[in-house]
Amino acid sequence: MKPYIFSAILLTAVFAASNSHAQSKSKGFTKLFDGKTTKGWHTYGQDTAGEKWEVTDGTLHFNPKAGNKGGGDLVTDKEYSNFHLKIDWKVAPKANSGIIFYVHEDKPKYGATYSTGLEMQVLDNEGHPDGKITKHRSGDLYDLIKSNSEPVKPVGEWNTAEIISKNGKLELKLNGVKVVQTTLWDDQFKALVAGSKFANWEGFATFKTGKIALQDHGDEVWFRNILIKEL
Repeated sequence: MKPYIFSAILLTAVFAASNSHAQSKSKGFTKLFDGKTTKGWHTYGQDTAGEKWEVTDGTLHFNPKAGNKGGGDLVTDKEYSNFHLKIDWKVAPKANSGIIFYVHEDKPKYGATYSTGLEMQVLDNEGHPDGKITKHRSGDLYDLIKSNSEPVKPVGEWNTAEIISKNGKLELKLNGVKVVQTTLWDDQFKALVAGSKFANWEGFATFKTGKIALQDHGDEVWFRNILIKEL
């Protein structure tokens, strides 16, 4: 066999294997963001997405300087119970945001997504004041559990977050590293809540089905490759 023919066959095999691996990794996941529109999302307590949420270059970009109609936390139209969420994020310098889940959307009763939902923190650890607060850094289960390591990438670089929740067993991953593991809603978890800023918040972390939210904290942040698998 001629060398160039062998090389072509080898490259084809490698590409096929790589493609098969990529397909297997994404098997069972569906897109929550189509990369072109805010379809499937709306601002908490409203019907549509605030215009500060821009779709640019395949990303959901919160631009605090855009538009006059505000932004607000973006939430999914659909609710989820047991799920595996994957999402890429990056922040501008000194920025704060979050990925919030098990959000019960009832704005008259619960004024914000974080009134009910749990949050995986998204932050410029070194540039934002929250970075100096334990349990408020990137990857933490906000104000409840400190991440066991900090595999976060520098400001301006993409991070991949994963939230896996099944029958109360919760895992948070950041860039492939498991950073938080806990059991939701049991007595130990209730004690964590009782020792947090949320201790007297009626309804906080009590819902076992809810929406997923991307936080408008007034700072510039980008999200992309938002995928979910229902478990």
